[in-house]
Amino acid sequence: MIVRPRPGALAILFALRGSILPQIAPQVISLTAVACLVVATEQGWAHAIPLSAGIGPFTLIGLALSIFLSFRNNACYDRWWEARKVWGALIVEARGLARLLGALLPEAENEALRRRCLNRLMGFAHALHARLRGQDAAAAAAPFLPEAERQRLPACASPADAALSGLAADLGAALRQGLVSDVSFGLVEQKLAGLSGVQASCERIQGTPLPFAYTLLLYRTAWLYCLLLPFGLAASLGWGTPVATALVAYTFFGLDALGDELEEPFGSAANDLPLDALLRTVDGIVQDALGEPVAPPLTPERYLLR
Repeated sequence: MIVRPRPGALAILFALRGSILPQIAPQVISLTAVACLVVATEQGWAHAIPLSAGIGPFTLIGLALSIFLSFRNNACYDRWWEARKVWGALIVEARGLARLLGALLPEAENEALRRRCLNRLMGFAHALHARLRGQDAAAAAAPFLPEAERQRLPACASPADAALSGLAADLGAALRQGLVSDVSFGLVEQKLAGLSGVQASCERIQGTPLPFAYTLLLYRTAWLYCLLLPFGLAASLGWGTPVATALVAYTFFGLDALGDELEEPFGSAANDLPLDALLRTVDGIVQDALGEPVAPPLTPERYLLR
C-alpha cells in the first residue's frame, strides 16, 4: 500500500511512485500515436478522406462509460475496504484472546499451556497470511506448532484452521482436567469463532472475484472509445487532439488498472493491503503477551508499505 504525504502542486504532476501511469503507459502511448496519425491524415487529405465524426456521439458514450467505470471501481473498493476491516477484526480478536489467556491461565503450572496457545494464535495468523498471498501455509504455520503436528500440516485442507483446532483441543483438555471452567472455555471459544469468521471472510473475498464480464465489457468499450475519439476531435482541435486523447486514455485505463488492483486486496501490488505490516502487528501482540521482545512495526520503503 502506498503511504506518503500529498505532494505539492508541482510535484504531484511528476510523481511516479504510487502512480498507475507506468502500468498503462503502453496504452496511452499507442492511442496518442493513433491520434497523431488521424490528425495528420485529416489535415493532409481532408477533402479526399473526410474523418470528422463530430463530438456528439462521443459525449453520450463517454458519459455511459464513466458511469460504468464508477460502478466497477466502487465495487472493487468495497472489496478492498472489507478486507481491511476483516484484518482489523483479526487484530481485535488476537488482542482479546491474548488478554483472556493471560487472565484465565495466570498460574505458573499453566505457563506452558498459555505459551502453546499463544504460539498457535501466531501460527494461525501466519498460515492465513501465507494462503492469501499464494504461499505455503503449512510451512508458515509449522514453526509455531508442536513438533508432533508439523508432519500432518501439509495434508491439512487448511493449516490455519488446524492451528485453531489445536488451540481448542488444548483448552478442551485443560477443561477436562479442571484447569479452566466451562464458562472460561466458552469465552475462549467465542474468540476462536471470531477468528474462524475472519478466515472465512478472507477466503470469501479471495475466492469470489467480480464477474469477468464486467472487466471484459469495460476494457473493450474503453479501447473502442479511445480509438475512435480522435475522429471526433481532429477537425475542431487539430494537433490538440493527441493531448486530449492521452488525457482520456490515462483516466479510463488508469481507473481500470486501479480497479484491478483493488479487486484483489490480498496481493502484492502497490495499492493492495499491507498484509506484512498487519501480520507484524499480530506478532507484536503475541510477543508482548509472551514477555518476549516485540518486533518493531514495518515502515514504508520508498512510500511502499508491504
